[in-house]
Amino acid sequence: MSQDTADQTDESADTLADDVGPNRLLSSGRLRSGLEYLGLGVTGALAVAMLALVVFDWLQTFPGTPGAVGETGFEAYESAGRVVDSLLGTNVFWVSTTLRAVATGVLVGVMAPLVGAFLVHRQMALIGETLAHTAFAGVAVGVVVAGALGLSGSAGQLLLVALVVSAAAALGLQWLTAHTDTYGDVPIAITLAGSFAVATLVISWGEGAFPVAIDIRAFLFGDSAIITAGGARLVAVLTVVVVALVVVNYKQFLFITFDEQAARVARLNVGWYNSLLVVMTAVVVVGSMQILGVILVAGMLVIPSAAASQLAGSFRELLVLSVLFGQVSVLAGLVFALLADLPNGGAIILAGVCIYLAAVAVSGRSAGQLSVH
Repeated sequence: MSQDTADQTDESADTLADDVGPNRLLSSGRLRSGLEYLGLGVTGALAVAMLALVVFDWLQTFPGTPGAVGETGFEAYESAGRVVDSLLGTNVFWVSTTLRAVATGVLVGVMAPLVGAFLVHRQMALIGETLAHTAFAGVAVGVVVAGALGLSGSAGQLLLVALVVSAAAALGLQWLTAHTDTYGDVPIAITLAGSFAVATLVISWGEGAFPVAIDIRAFLFGDSAIITAGGARLVAVLTVVVVALVVVNYKQFLFITFDEQAARVARLNVGWYNSLLVVMTAVVVVGSMQILGVILVAGMLVIPSAAASQLAGSFRELLVLSVLFGQVSVLAGLVFALLADLPNGGAIILAGVCIYLAAVAVSGRSAGQLSVH
């Protein structure tokens, strides 16, 4: 064999080694990252479209030009819904109630996994369930307040009261955890049981004394019928606030999530950021109750992030995957629920569980192997 032939053979071997070695892995990593951020871009565009839907729905209540703009914009979404109906052979996606449910679900699918990612990695998954029960107690209190003040007791009004009660309970829970010597989950369990006990008592007494137009038991399992224009607007505002807070405080949340003691040594106000995180959790819970229900709302905080933990190599990637998995769960669950005439919450959470099981099967590793970058 000549020297030139030998050199060519060596070059071919080196090229083949490069193709199956680091270069191919790097190319695969870039492709995966590109797909993830493409999905995030699509999700962002969908969320913006749903925010616009909520705005058009709101503008319809204004007289004159704003009302006309709102009606025109909302009719465009109804037309898009009819296109979806023609493709699926249904007749539900153009209905205003369905459009509000989709908008609410998409927005919840953005904000819940963002907050849930921090909760999961701080082993605080149970706090979402606890605050859901306090929020339900808030709904029950809202029934009494609305009845006492002669208000209609609409879903939007009840959610506002629930937001105040749940935020107050979140701060109380944070204080109780910091000032007791019991195990960390004991105050959470006590708050969970106590708040639901309050809810059952207030509901039993308040419904007879102050009847309202809405069946508050619909908040237990989630129901598209209770998602009013006001309720959708509240979720839209809460989503913008939560996303903004995560973006602005990302480094601080990351610090206290992975090394709280080091954060204290660095003189970071850990108590403030812990309180902010639990209040944001309360906000997410209240926003999610309409579409998921009290019993299942914690699932959207935990399941997408748990699935993402199986696949992500960094916390930043985990956030991206959490939002993507949350969106897939919401959209797949809503479509299935509408087609089969089943509850939204159960279908959405079941879709999330399927994604989690698929992530576990594909990953072949335990969660926790995660870079903080």
